[in-house]
Amino acid sequence: MAALHHVSDPEILVVCLCAQWCGVCRDYIHVFAQVRERCADMRFVWIDVEEQADLLDPIEVENFPTLLIADAEEPRFFGPLTPHAGTLERSVRERSRHPDPALAERGDLRALVARLRAAN
Repeated sequence: MAALHHVSDPEILVVCLCAQWCGVCRDYIHVFAQVRERCADMRFVWIDVEEQADLLDPIEVENFPTLLIADAEEPRFFGPLTPHAGTLERSVRERSRHPDPALAERGDLRALVARLRAAN
């Protein structure tokens, strides 16, 4: 799967972590692209967890799709998500405004956000 990038560099980063072998992920890439178009003020990135394992290390992704939402430096949401457009869009909009305070202590996720910002 090719990475999906939005041309701007807004503060909110929405990352879908999936795998090419996963049928749900192959179907979900189209949903992800649709929501990206409706949320043009945010930056969307698609990552294949096997092709870009070095970027994700030490984070393990076991459920697909898994979503990471972050602001400029902090993760706001990290976890599996039901693969529906409405669920994705609601989650992105809600979590971009109201972060999960428990994620502030996740140094591994903060480091991943920094690596993603640097790579994209």
